[in-house]
Amino acid sequence: MRGGGTMNAQRLPRSPRTGLQVLRTGLRALRTGLRGWGGVGAMAAVCALAVTFALLLPLTQSHGDGSTGTGGQGVARGIQAKVAAECENPQDQSPQPSSLDGKTIEAIKARKDPRLIVGVDQNSYRWGYRDPNGGKTAELEGFDIDLVHRIAKDILGDENAVKFKAIPTNQRIPALKDGRVDMIVRTMTITCDRVKEVAFSAPYFLTGQQVLAPKSSTIKGYDKTLAGKRICSGAGSTALELLRKDRAAKKAGVASADIETVVPSQLDCLVRLQLGQVDAVVTDSALAASQAAQDPTVELKGEAFTTDYYGVAVKKGANDLAARVNRILEQYRQDGGWQASYDKWLSPTLGTKSESAKPPVPRYK
Repeated sequence: MRGGGTMNAQRLPRSPRTGLQVLRTGLRALRTGLRGWGGVGAMAAVCALAVTFALLLPLTQSHGDGSTGTGGQGVARGIQAKVAAECENPQDQSPQPSSLDGKTIEAIKARKDPRLIVGVDQNSYRWGYRDPNGGKTAELEGFDIDLVHRIAKDILGDENAVKFKAIPTNQRIPALKDGRVDMIVRTMTITCDRVKEVAFSAPYFLTGQQVLAPKSSTIKGYDKTLAGKRICSGAGSTALELLRKDRAAKKAGVASADIETVVPSQLDCLVRLQLGQVDAVVTDSALAASQAAQDPTVELKGEAFTTDYYGVAVKKGANDLAARVNRILEQYRQDGGWQASYDKWLSPTLGTKSESAKPPVPRYK
């Protein structure tokens, strides 16, 4: 709750009281917490929560078996469900842009080797990869890599003050938590589950999940034509989470599909597809388009069936770094840097009329 009052489920009565006693106690605590809100607002909140408590009364009753009942746990579950439901737009939870140096940025600048340590991909064509014709000295390049250089230039004054670390899909969050990297710039989708573990910048790219399959395949998209097919996805990816969710919900096609092929890198899915070990790949449309550009025998099937956003991920609590990145992204959009990078790397595969061809409009918490 915003304003003056907060509710702590652990303080609600858990002894074998009657539901009416729990309701009265909860409302007394609420009235105390709401002081200073103003008469009309407080009364409205009290009435609304009175209804909520009334609906939860069955959970506060004793089972009559001598146990202490499940009142506290029931109310806690209700509050947790409400919190979960509030995460409808995780891409809008980033802090307001700021050009200030906070403690995270100061710590980076204070290093003996003051470079930005960034987790990236080195196998995603046009996003983060090494030019196969570049020889042993080939540098990482791509849309994500351009963004990293821009961030380093703003924070450290040198676009090359970067230490790149190749991080597999399923190691992105652990790498941040363990302090192995300062940030992840690796086609990382902002999701409700992930914002619980790491912090994100505002979105820097709009995408969606899509199916990639051989041109000769009978698969038409994310639908019943996937029935009985072998599907590959990346470990720790949004695609895998979605496949498991839809499998459990018995969604047409996915319900009978084989989704057990899970690989560390999205490029491994393309290799499995080329070897005939799987029939389709589910991944972000932007990555799928890049993989189709690498292999003319495969293509995107159907339309993107979700709306997803990529964000720069930083360690939980590093809000100063997230806010600074948001400021950099604002400038990157305004001065044409974002568009120039898109035109160079992604326009050949995604086109100029795609929804992804323009930077998403940011919203902050």
